[in-house]
Amino acid sequence: MTNASADPAALGDLMHAAFRGLRKRWMLQLAPFDLTPHQFRALNVVARAGEIAPRGKGEEGVETEPGLETEPGLRLKELAEQLRIAPRSATEVVDQLAAKGLVERAAHPTDRRATLLSLTDEGAQLRKQVLADRKREADEFFSVLEPADRAELARILGKLAPERG
Repeated sequence: MTNASADPAALGDLMHAAFRGLRKRWMLQLAPFDLTPHQFRALNVVARAGEIAPRGKGEEGVETEPGLETEPGLRLKELAEQLRIAPRSATEVVDQLAAKGLVERAAHPTDRRATLLSLTDEGAQLRKQVLADRKREADEFFSVLEPADRAELARILGKLAPERG
């Protein structure tokens, strides 16, 4: 095999092979939960949107940080943007999650044209289970690396995927 450190194409191939292995494990891990990776990503985005505290007066009348204002749910358009998919595709994923009882739609309080998405209790519980299972799977996948190697990998990948950091 070509020395990957000297050949960017070989390094790209190694990264792609590692990603395929991780993605395959991820798909297999989600199957018992009757979820696809796209559905879980959407479920997770809706959940994170619901975890952001609304802007306003916090404890003792102190105003919360700017940019934390939120509605009581997530607009479909915002979900599509965060997932980097077409709004029609986001609608299909939401339809699937709603049919499983994991998300619900509600009318926007001030915009009659918009609906807001939020997790159901069942969706929140399933997300919690999947995240715990995902951590176990990731621990197993990365167990071949020493702690120092994991830290170095995280540092390097952080440079290659700055929007995640």
